[in-house]
Amino acid sequence: MKVIVATGNAGKMREFKRILEPLGFAVTSMKEEGISLPIEETGATFAENARIKALAVHTHTGEAVVADDSGISVDALDGRPGVYSARYGGEDLPHPEKIKLLLSELRDVPPERRGAHYTCAICFVLPDGRILDFEAVCEGHVGYETRGANGFGYDPIFYIGERSFAEYTDAEKDAISHRGKALRQMAATVERMLADGSIALSR
Repeated sequence: MKVIVATGNAGKMREFKRILEPLGFAVTSMKEEGISLPIEETGATFAENARIKALAVHTHTGEAVVADDSGISVDALDGRPGVYSARYGGEDLPHPEKIKLLLSELRDVPPERRGAHYTCAICFVLPDGRILDFEAVCEGHVGYETRGANGFGYDPIFYIGERSFAEYTDAEKDAISHRGKALRQMAATVERMLADGSIALSR
């Protein structure tokens, strides 16, 4: 079951491969497929942006494509940065600086008001153009400092309990993360559809 992942994010690509390959998917990247497309994420929601990316690559290739849009939403910031997580503070601002910016905005916010959640919206476009959408969240809070060397994005400041996501092992993170949950939803749905003959991803 070949599926192209519509992302240029190396961290996300590692997670897609790590989670989907054991479930029976042959996961390949846009880079591996020689695909270079300008894709503008103009959606107002994670789901809309995931669909924009997946459809752009599917239209170009005619293959099965999966895309996600994800980000962190902080309660004390009225849900920001949300869909703008990757562009927070400017598209060219390095992630360590984005984290510094977020921590500076929460400098005087007490622990009980630092709740946050990650959201992951997945769009899976089948070879025949049918679209499957999935979404999952992971609840946590924003810490006061960066910790850990694993993960990517805002993981060093997103805590569940006493540990940041960047301190979790890959297996621990995949078991509870927003992306892990959404991709397992997708895999379960595809498995059911393959079993009843409503889809066949092999050509």
